[in-house]
Amino acid sequence: MSNIKLFESKQIRSVWNEKEEKWYFSVQDVVVILTETSNPRRYWSDLKRKLNSEGFTQLYEIIVQLKLISSDGKKYLTDCANAKGLLRIIQSIPSPKAEPFKQWLAQVGSDRLDEIENPELATHRTRELYKAKGYPDDWIEKRMRSIAIREELTEEWKNRGVKEQIEYSILTAEISKATFGLTPTEYKKVKGLKSQNLRDHMTDLELIFSMLGEASTTAIVKTKNPKGFVQNKVVAKQGGKIAGDARKALEIKTGKKVVSNDNYLTESQKNKELNKGKS
Repeated sequence: MSNIKLFESKQIRSVWNEKEEKWYFSVQDVVVILTETSNPRRYWSDLKRKLNSEGFTQLYEIIVQLKLISSDGKKYLTDCANAKGLLRIIQSIPSPKAEPFKQWLAQVGSDRLDEIENPELATHRTRELYKAKGYPDDWIEKRMRSIAIREELTEEWKNRGVKEQIEYSILTAEISKATFGLTPTEYKKVKGLKSQNLRDHMTDLELIFSMLGEASTTAIVKTKNPKGFVQNKVVAKQGGKIAGDARKALEIKTGKKVVSNDNYLTESQKNKELNKGKS
């Protein structure tokens, strides 16, 4: 799956990485927009050497070559980076057009330091972001609670020797599979999502059962004290099953499935269409 991103009416070629579930963007396209160079390939080559000489040894770890469609309609291997890598590269481009990005990154860094000193600021900012996106207050309260439950669970995993990122993802998939009958990746497909956060697009009931699965897993972890990934994987299935059994019981009583393809994107679009009709 590929997609065209627009920036100041100019195109930035991008491609969706299914395995990593991340967008990758053409570095040369960004270079052209920010520098207006007539030879982006040469500019990017010189910039890579400059970054390497300055000690940015991770540069070649964040760059991947992916096939993107060129102006002649053919696909060629092109240097690409994900959002994090791209922002790091932009920091090193001496151009007035890059300055807004640099100022934004500085602000984000400052905000993050403030949040470390005062964690309540992070919670407040999260609430404000959801409000700005149009989420209702009652949904925001559930989402904030789900974040707290998730953090408690990952802290328990961390204290018991579970490795972050990869193993967290696997254990989360086990809970989700037992709770909903779907892994997060499969769930995203049902809702038509890609890079979006799955839980930000859950209905009230989906969020509630998601919380139940993780809260149940946390309770069992604290009681049985499993060590390492293998033992915690067993507990993850047990915690998810508790939520899964409750979900099935509700579905039998109501005759309705909890899992749905509803998501905030579709609801937002519906609201836009309704507003158009009223105007």
